[in-house]
Amino acid sequence: MYGAILGDIIGSPYEFTAWNYKAKDFPLFSKDSTFTDDSVMTLAVAEVLMESGNMTDAEITEKLFEVMPRIGRHYPDCGYGRHFGMWIMLDDPCPYNSYGNGSAMRVASVAWLYDDLETVLHMAEVTANVSHNHPEGVKGAQAVAAAIFLARTGRSKEEIRSYVTEKFGYDLTRTCNEIRPDYCMDESCQGSVPEAIIAFLESTDFEDAIRTAVSIGGDSDTIADMAGAIAEGFYGVPEELKAEARNRLPDELKDILLRFEQRMRVKEIIAGKGK
Repeated sequence: MYGAILGDIIGSPYEFTAWNYKAKDFPLFSKDSTFTDDSVMTLAVAEVLMESGNMTDAEITEKLFEVMPRIGRHYPDCGYGRHFGMWIMLDDPCPYNSYGNGSAMRVASVAWLYDDLETVLHMAEVTANVSHNHPEGVKGAQAVAAAIFLARTGRSKEEIRSYVTEKFGYDLTRTCNEIRPDYCMDESCQGSVPEAIIAFLESTDFEDAIRTAVSIGGDSDTIADMAGAIAEGFYGVPEELKAEARNRLPDELKDILLRFEQRMRVKEIIAGKGK
């Protein structure tokens, strides 16, 4: 969760600059570094799933239809895409067959709340389908969720690369140096999810994953959101960066993040991994 939010915040100043900033030597934070729709929807999905308990898929879906627009309306100017911006304003929202990367950028909590890959893939589909029910929208959400899950459960980068390639058919053989020169804004899952995963695969630590993702260009905040979410599972997140994320969120969103963090601590204790 912190990885997704930090990627969003750090990438936010570079999204709409001309051809972005295609290098890694940028200031990690500035006065323009702020949360966007990526963080809002990541936390809205987490809010629903934390309270889902024994709810059915249909009940979770109805709750997503309720909570995502409600929280989204509190932050109307944080960069929603045109169709999703209209979706959150509807009294009775429904899926609109999107294959945009909105489904993939909000999925991080799925990979932490569920403890087997089959359930992670299923719940990624459930969270995608409320709006991004195009097969590519679902696939993008599942690929990111699977990569996070595999990273947090100790799989190697090569195992993650192989699984994502075989399961979803994404080309992960390219390098960021090959992608970077001609890459520009592409908000589709198929045009940004593979790039985010490649940025993670090339990284040396958490911060480097974010810097590498931003340096690719294009939809910088969302690519960094997805790469950061995977990187958190693999490397963890430095405490000083977690504090920076919390400091840049409004109280409502910070509260969801803190409750999610507490849920994960309790889960680790129950599993015998925490103190």
